[in-house]
Amino acid sequence: MTGGLYYTVFTTAAGWVGLLASRQGLRRLILPRPSEQDIRNLLADGAGENPAVFRDLPARLKEYFAGRRTAFPDKLDLSSTTPFQHEVWRAAQMIPWGETRSYGWLAGRIGRPGAARAVGQALGRNPVPVVVPCHRVLAAGGGLGGFSGGLAMKRYLLRLEGESGRAR
Repeated sequence: MTGGLYYTVFTTAAGWVGLLASRQGLRRLILPRPSEQDIRNLLADGAGENPAVFRDLPARLKEYFAGRRTAFPDKLDLSSTTPFQHEVWRAAQMIPWGETRSYGWLAGRIGRPGAARAVGQALGRNPVPVVVPCHRVLAAGGGLGGFSGGLAMKRYLLRLEGESGRAR
């Protein structure tokens, strides 16, 4: 019994990646790890393996991790998130490949100037990094800020996209 949750695990140029989805859409993306088993341990509990559910998303993620500009118009299942988080993530999806913005810029974009810290917290809870490119958001002075996948992974993703690390 999968409870309507499905996963797939695949390898990319950066390592093993995993996806979890419900019938409503993509629910979770596990960033590259060195071990397939690590990914399976994080996703398989209560979910059934079914790569077909994800259509061409694994192929697009392989392209992304090979350094090619890739779009992610995928339907997301953000049903367990708050409206504020959803609003922040939607705005983050508008940041183009190879560009960055600041937490303050993103707060202003959603009509909540002064909420940079809350924006950072919402980005830290992003369950689908890369698809919602929270790695493209930096601190006002150009510092990396935080990233749920770790700062080394954030640096890697920014370099992959050719970004020098200056927030606009």
